[in-house]
Amino acid sequence: MGLLSKLKKLSKELGQEIEQMIDALASHGCDSNRKVFAHYMVGLTYGQSSQQWAHDIKTAKEAGIDGFALNIGPSDHWTVAQLDLAYEVAEQAGEFVLFLSFDMAAGSWEVSQVVDFINRYRGSPAQMNVDGKPLVSTFEGPDWAENWPTVRSQTGDIFLVPDWSSLGPYGIVSWDAWPKAGQRKMGTAEDLLYLDNLKGKKYMMGVSPWFYTNLPQWNKNWHCSSESLWFDRWQQVLEIMPDFVQIITWNDFGESSYIGDTVPEQIVRGAEDYVVGYSHSAFRAVLPYFIRAYKMGSPYVGWAGEDIAIAWYRTSPARANCDCSTVWGQGGSLSASAGARDVISIIAITREPAHISVCIGDGYTKEFVTAGQCNAAYFEMPFDESTTGPVRLSLNGKITRGPAIQAEVRGEKVSFNAVAIQV
Repeated sequence: MGLLSKLKKLSKELGQEIEQMIDALASHGCDSNRKVFAHYMVGLTYGQSSQQWAHDIKTAKEAGIDGFALNIGPSDHWTVAQLDLAYEVAEQAGEFVLFLSFDMAAGSWEVSQVVDFINRYRGSPAQMNVDGKPLVSTFEGPDWAENWPTVRSQTGDIFLVPDWSSLGPYGIVSWDAWPKAGQRKMGTAEDLLYLDNLKGKKYMMGVSPWFYTNLPQWNKNWHCSSESLWFDRWQQVLEIMPDFVQIITWNDFGESSYIGDTVPEQIVRGAEDYVVGYSHSAFRAVLPYFIRAYKMGSPYVGWAGEDIAIAWYRTSPARANCDCSTVWGQGGSLSASAGARDVISIIAITREPAHISVCIGDGYTKEFVTAGQCNAAYFEMPFDESTTGPVRLSLNGKITRGPAIQAEVRGEKVSFNAVAIQV
């Protein structure tokens, strides 16, 4: 058992004084090279103002996120204007970095395009650098690999971290952030394969809170089991301790993987039914705790100022209505309603043992007790067609209310998205 672990064990008996000592030790032990980024879809930002960029960067910083991976495609005419705004706002904000993530699945990239983008922003104070070189990433693009030597020579070199997940664990960024078709849990097997293949090279681990998409115009209609995903994946980060973490995503509303505040202008056509009214902002509330532990290199989620609890849930039972042909996992054949579990999921982080109460409607209530010791606890509360009504979450006398669970589906599509609340 390491020194930090021993001190954490003692803290239960010795109280606040030893806890403050742990915090002081942790601040000296943080690894400044470990970074947490969020994947930001620039293709959704047509006409976006600098105020929106400022809001996104501010809220990301407050959550402990170090920067955005800016996903860009080859043909959006607003890309340069929006990147200019993003870098300008990030420079003004300070202590927030950006790097380009070329979406190779969005169209065909010319080498000159990639070179021009990298050279345009490589000198920005907000550019994320690794080993003195601009960090550059991709979404897919293994067939573009032969072009990167030319890009390196024409940009003065880059630190390339590609995602080639379509080939398996052979890139440096893992997009393997959700359970596979027919599976309810996400494990670390793929992460360990990446680490083994990388042979000591830097690894960027993908983390996501949820996944659901139903966009027929792109032949996308699946839901990945996500009931405990946000908790499980951060526990796995603290186990693996990768060089970098990428949260997937900040603003991909059409895939329900967002943790940013909802921006109506960024919601793609057809996703309104399952995005509007389904806030994911509360997912960010636990990030300062997990990120702090990650940067400490500690499996313990340390104290960050106050007790916190979040809950997330779907607003109707999985079998409440037609599943709209949504399948369970990408490439799956089973109905999503067969894989989705009807539960309210809760993460709580408290300094001392604390009571958490969850209530649905007028009477269905369940209480949980945290172990305290500043660690993260996970609980689930089941529901069904007979347990409906507004959801109330309480901790230490504070109460928050969330949207009602209903026996019947609202709108034309059954929603496999979740809403998140915090107290």
